[in-house]
Amino acid sequence: MATTDYLTVTALTQYLKRKFDVDPYLGKVYLTGEISNFRLRPHAHQYFSLKDDHAKISAIMFKSAFEKLKFTPETGMKVLVTGRISLYEPSGSYQIYVERMEPDGVGQLYQAYEQLKRKLAAEGLFTAPKRPLSRFPKRIAVVTSPSGAVIRDIITTTRRRFPIAQIVLYPAVVQGDAAADDIVRQIQRANAAQSFDTLIIGRGGGSIEDLWPFNEERVARAIAASQLPVISSVGHETDTTIADLVADVRAATPTAAAELAVPVLSDELLKLQQQRTRLLNAMANRINFQQERLNKLMTAYVFRQPQRLYETYVQRLDRAQQALGRNMQDLVTQRQQQFQLAQQALASRSPLARVQRNQLVVQQTATRLATEARRYVTAKQEHVGQLINGLDYLSPLKIMGRGYSYVTQDDHVVRSVQQLQPGPAMVHLSDGTASAEIKTITPASEEKTHE
Repeated sequence: MATTDYLTVTALTQYLKRKFDVDPYLGKVYLTGEISNFRLRPHAHQYFSLKDDHAKISAIMFKSAFEKLKFTPETGMKVLVTGRISLYEPSGSYQIYVERMEPDGVGQLYQAYEQLKRKLAAEGLFTAPKRPLSRFPKRIAVVTSPSGAVIRDIITTTRRRFPIAQIVLYPAVVQGDAAADDIVRQIQRANAAQSFDTLIIGRGGGSIEDLWPFNEERVARAIAASQLPVISSVGHETDTTIADLVADVRAATPTAAAELAVPVLSDELLKLQQQRTRLLNAMANRINFQQERLNKLMTAYVFRQPQRLYETYVQRLDRAQQALGRNMQDLVTQRQQQFQLAQQALASRSPLARVQRNQLVVQQTATRLATEARRYVTAKQEHVGQLINGLDYLSPLKIMGRGYSYVTQDDHVVRSVQQLQPGPAMVHLSDGTASAEIKTITPASEEKTHE
């Protein structure tokens, strides 16, 4: 077979890819399987695998398709996918290009709802402290559709219960892909106005798809960040959205939301009238009670004979003054006696005699000190004289005066004949020096031998 009959790997791969792409059965494939090797790549294409008990296929989901998912895929999740099968030329491996995906057995929206619910619950958005509703709101902001029954029910209920409250509508799209962003924008506008007491968010009933904008994470976070207390009224009584869980108060219906937002004016006026009556009765009773006390006090003997009020205190003051005078006299007498005793003790212990005795002791001590000093100096002078005489006896000059001398050679004192060398030497006498010539050196041991 000629070399030209052989296919290149690229040519074979392109041929197989062509087969995959034109096969009508592979252009749209419905698969069920378990997600494997999934790692979320934010704002990018997603690469993973689908497997069952006996096989596995690589999968890719482009960014545009993945952003349409209402839930987040996870490894181990069983899913239903729709896509096309093709071949990836660089590696020669076939894979499925996923266009749609939903959980197998549980709806996609319900799966996304449960995932977001667990996420926000873990962050504490559902258990955060709730903002209290204003008891008598003056202005109420309502974020809902301008054409629905919700705003009409809220206005009708508010006018019936509390007509002095003002309702301000912030019209929003409450269904569809653009609804979530519109709801968030209107919530932020109502907060930015800083002139409202309460915020109501609502829409009528519907399927989970219709209510889905109120299950979006950005709507939940906008409600949590609101400075206004939020009443959520979404769907029917059996419907519970993420917005209901994050809001400060949940209402089953728009009418219930209005009832929670405002009191009944007639009831409040009746309560005020009742409180006014109770206050007037209480004040009248208190005035009567205080009047009776005043009458009793006015008839008391203190006001009829006020001097009796302080008679006892005057007597106690007189007795206290008398006792104070006696105590002061006794104290002065006692201090005088103590002073006299102190004078006597001081006279018997006069310091003059002690000073005279101490002066005599000082004189005697000075005399003894002078005598001992002279004796000590004389003894030291005699000792010094003895030391001088001893040094004089030991003086080399004195010894040389008796006829002794010493010899130096090369400026060294000669102490032994072994240190002498034939040649010149110096003989030192007591009154001068003499030059000498060493010619013969005879050790003492040789002299004894000659003898």
